[in-house]
Amino acid sequence: MKQVFKATATKSKEGLQVETSSRNFKIIYDEPKQMGGTDKGINPVEALLTSLGACQAIVVAAFAEHHNFKYDGFSVEIEGDLDPEGFTGRNPNVRKGFTEIRYTMHFKTNEPKEKVEKFADFVEKTCPVTDTLENGVAIKRSGIVIE
Repeated sequence: MKQVFKATATKSKEGLQVETSSRNFKIIYDEPKQMGGTDKGINPVEALLTSLGACQAIVVAAFAEHHNFKYDGFSVEIEGDLDPEGFTGRNPNVRKGFTEIRYTMHFKTNEPKEKVEKFADFVEKTCPVTDTLENGVAIKRSGIVIE
């Protein structure tokens, strides 16, 4: 059964800061000073990278026991290539978003390499953020409210 997730994003009065919320949690986003922000939080594309890593870490934790996979720690390093010339409008021929995202999974485990690789494959296939990034998603504006 489909579940609907909801979030809000509200531009704050300070610089480029945005306060976001989902359920009872809030996150402040901002841009680095060299991009015109006040550097009080990560920016949305950095958040996208951290969302990918967090999703993979949650999949590891949620499914390790079911896969009889024992580990003492997990982390993932993520990096993405993005040319600001695209989203700033300076170069209309440059894509606005990431052109590539790369990650390295770090497992602290005594499991054999083949088992770790198989479990890593499962994590990649199961993570909803990976699926969304790899396969795209329809994004539809459902309205505009003038207050």
